[in-house]
Amino acid sequence: MANNTIRFSAILLFTLVGIFIIDQNIKMLFVDGFRYYTECIDLILVYNKGVAFSMLAFLDEWLKYIQLLMLIGILGYLFYLKELCYAIPAGLLLGGAFSNVYDRFIYGGVVDMVYWHCGFDFAVFNFADVMIDIAVVWFLFLNFKPKFCKS
Repeated sequence: MANNTIRFSAILLFTLVGIFIIDQNIKMLFVDGFRYYTECIDLILVYNKGVAFSMLAFLDEWLKYIQLLMLIGILGYLFYLKELCYAIPAGLLLGGAFSNVYDRFIYGGVVDMVYWHCGFDFAVFNFADVMIDIAVVWFLFLNFKPKFCKS
């Protein structure tokens, strides 16, 4: 049992830290001035003060603390479960989420940069958002196909 906890912790930690580092490095390019424009996708700099589609922006400074508490709760629950199959998607989710919360503390908003506008205007998003979306789909898959989640 202890061996499973160590493996779970190591996989979760390495995935979380890896996503955090990758995302912060990408964001730094845009904070430092990188921009690129095409017919369908623009790579620009936007500071999102809210969550998805700028919702909850009215919470202002409180939002980052609420999100931080939620992330600590999720982390605690995952260590309670200790299911090895959750380690990678949890690392993706938490790495992206902690990176976005970190942005709120450093820049006052989440650094977003990918703006899709081909055929319709879509939200501006970042690498962390994509990792969070992948993690959610992965968790849903594991929930509906529990045979893939055997520790």
